[in-house]
Amino acid sequence: MANAATVQQEWLLVDAENEVLGRLASKVAMLVRGKHKTTFTPHVNCGDHVVVINADKVRLTGKKMDEKEYQRYSLHPGGQTREIASKLMARKPEAMVEIAVRGMLPKNRLGRRLFNNLHVVAGTAHKHDAQKPRKFDLNTIK
Repeated sequence: MANAATVQQEWLLVDAENEVLGRLASKVAMLVRGKHKTTFTPHVNCGDHVVVINADKVRLTGKKMDEKEYQRYSLHPGGQTREIASKLMARKPEAMVEIAVRGMLPKNRLGRRLFNNLHVVAGTAHKHDAQKPRKFDLNTIK
């Protein structure tokens, strides 16, 4: 069983260009959670840091780009805001990937800590070059 002292975390670089959002998110969530490792322990943060580039080039199938709605709430009366996917993509493209991956992580303290291992950028330039992320092909995960 892994614990905080024995966990080996590495940095992975994932290219999201022409990837379907849900399939990309499920594979990235598995990498962030650490389920691809043989030392996976459910109650320990044993996942890797994942840098997702080209989040603005992710695609949705069917009519979801025009019909899928994202909603948020400001905790004030009448503070519910809905936004369709195409407008959210134009305003903040990395938010779609972040929301999709966050929904696939545990809903507890561990899930909130795991979400900090996800780094999403809209273009190809990212600020994590110093960590030397290893390019990871999502097609190797089943």
